[in-house]
Amino acid sequence: MKRKVGFGIIGAGMIAELHARTMKNLKNVELIGIFDTNAEAARKRADQFQCRAYSNFDEFLADPAIEAVTIATPSGMHGKVAIPAAKAGKHILCEKPLEITLKKVDEVIQACDENNVLLSPVFQTRFTKPVQLVRKAMQSGRFGRMVLASAQMRWYRNPAYYSGSSWRGTWAMDGGGALMNQAIHMIDLLIYINGAPEEVFAFAGTLTHSIEVEDNLCATVKYRNGSFGTIEVSTSCAPGFPRRLEFSGSDGTVAFEEDKITRWEFTHPEPDDKAILRELSGKADAGGGSSPMNISSDGHASQISDLADAILTGRKPFLDGREGRRAIELICGIYESARTGKPYYFNR
Repeated sequence: MKRKVGFGIIGAGMIAELHARTMKNLKNVELIGIFDTNAEAARKRADQFQCRAYSNFDEFLADPAIEAVTIATPSGMHGKVAIPAAKAGKHILCEKPLEITLKKVDEVIQACDENNVLLSPVFQTRFTKPVQLVRKAMQSGRFGRMVLASAQMRWYRNPAYYSGSSWRGTWAMDGGGALMNQAIHMIDLLIYINGAPEEVFAFAGTLTHSIEVEDNLCATVKYRNGSFGTIEVSTSCAPGFPRRLEFSGSDGTVAFEEDKITRWEFTHPEPDDKAILRELSGKADAGGGSSPMNISSDGHASQISDLADAILTGRKPFLDGREGRRAIELICGIYESARTGKPYYFNR
């Protein structure tokens, strides 16, 4: 029988349930246990998935059956659990964001480097077919000179989403609002497909919720490849709509909403273009736009399986910590521009 990688989950909340359910269906992963400082929450989640419950973090990290951990705590606690896990020799899969400041992100990356453990931040949308197709088209030069790369997220979260949580909507534990918590996947895809930013200018505000952080934000970006773009994010747009990304160049334009391609047009068509549209075009549902529970686990399955395979074979994971850092750098730059009312320039 093929060896499986033993995983433990840190945190017993909503996203931990998605990870646990996903792990139970993977051939190269075994869910060993779940840790939470709330012993009852850990026990209930462990009973649900027939694994061990831990309320003592040192005991959890000392379990030799746990080779890798998934970090599913509030965002502002990621570093506090990731660094001890790395020192204990555990490979790390960390839910987004990797941390809420670049300083803390760098501390996590350094701890993993020093202890020779793999680090993979969760950006599961990179694994989807539309994203990989657009990335391939970009790398092969089908867009010509890139001119525009934009993202739009008009989502909705009701007041209870924030009022029912002690950490959501706070700077200390959420690290930001609609941009850091919900739109981070789109920020990652803009960078993954179109490249690094050079300059950004942003406006942000709290328009419909009683929270510390922004629920609406707009930014304009200049990328290092010379193209421009806009970023619109909101958790105020009822009833919530699919996320949209659009990339335009001198030789073509592609747009997609969630997992559906809504535009795939190039001045130099290729034989596979019609097949791509037949398979992936159509109307996208709102995904997580209307509810945080309305998300697919397919991307998580691909990423967890990839990390497990990297552990088993000794290769690098498809997505490592330094890749995860890039989205945080852009987000922090956007926040700094919104705070100061001035453009923010990124170091090369």
